[in-house]
Amino acid sequence: MDLSPSLALFAFPNLLAPIVNALHAFLDAIYGVLHNYGWSLIALALIVKAVFWPLNTFQFKSLLKTQELAPKVKALQARYKNDREKLNEETMKLYKESGANPLAGCLPLLLQIPILISLYQAVTSDRALFSQSTWLWIGSSLSKAAPNHVLATNLGDPDYALLALYVISMYFQVRFSSPAMDEQQAQQQRIMSFISPAMIGYLGFRYHWPSALVLYWLAFNIFTMAQQFYLINKYHRNPLAPAANGTALAKAATAAPALNGAAAQDAKKANQNGTPSARGGRKRRSRR
Repeated sequence: MDLSPSLALFAFPNLLAPIVNALHAFLDAIYGVLHNYGWSLIALALIVKAVFWPLNTFQFKSLLKTQELAPKVKALQARYKNDREKLNEETMKLYKESGANPLAGCLPLLLQIPILISLYQAVTSDRALFSQSTWLWIGSSLSKAAPNHVLATNLGDPDYALLALYVISMYFQVRFSSPAMDEQQAQQQRIMSFISPAMIGYLGFRYHWPSALVLYWLAFNIFTMAQQFYLINKYHRNPLAPAANGTALAKAATAAPALNGAAAQDAKKANQNGTPSARGGRKRRSRR
């Protein structure tokens, strides 16, 4: 029996119930070691990132392959702009020959979305538990004295300073942790680095996200950026560098004949005028 879209939407949380329960149990196990839900959420973010490390590395490599093929894909689009079927055929042939899969990079993201939603449900459904927990400034005398509830007094309440840190981390993650192969992609990253954090900030402020949830996302963002910078340093090479080196070599090769020619002209003039040693030698021979 088919479910209507509305019924399917209400049934979706029930499908994630096993993941929600598993996250609850896992978080409680970490809490049994650290005795603080704030640090336990950070440890959970680190563990999740470690579990998905191989998939994220695979995603990054797939992204690089896809970006490297972008100029060839554009050339095919220009060549077969009036033949959509031939364009699709040649594009798939290009991806197959290069071993790239444009959809492969989506797999890690699709696998992490259920965990993201489940954690949201785990925190919001057990808000009373986090309402009795503190972390660093959250729940301190400073947070209680802060005006307009800017700082949370427990992990169940919204903390707008923590939300601001999360928004800032989103900017740096979007802006700097993904390699851009050309100026167009770099321009898109610059635009999204402002749009995405602005949307996150609005939603967090509008729906009063619990500080426990924001703390997990902030920690996950920081670990993601660390991984991305590591992968960029290990696997990514600036695509403009070979061209720049080639240009430098070409200039050197072009300048070499001119330099050699100038050196030859200088040597010829020296032979005609005579160097000091040559003139001295001729004088000694004439005296003999």
